[in-house]
Amino acid sequence: MISVVAKIPVKEGANADFEAVAKKLVAAVAENEPNCMMYELHKTEDPQMYLFVERYTDWDAIENHRKSDHFRSLGKEMGAHMAGAPEIVRGEQI
Repeated sequence: MISVVAKIPVKEGANADFEAVAKKLVAAVAENEPNCMMYELHKTEDPQMYLFVERYTDWDAIENHRKSDHFRSLGKEMGAHMAGAPEIVRGEQI
């Protein structure tokens, strides 16, 4: 099992817009990616920082996610509300 945590900074005042688009992405992943076992959006104690917490069956599932139409289009839409590049951490379950 592969885990991914994406730490995403959001522009001040853009929280509601970011969350609306991010929730569309969560739904699209659940509907279209059978090898994604978990894809959740989390708020952090910093109101301008969010986390995507993800679990995939293998590395190919991550590549399929990154190349998917829904990730590319909704990711671009989310980017308009982000305050910088996401910080991505990937790990393999032991």
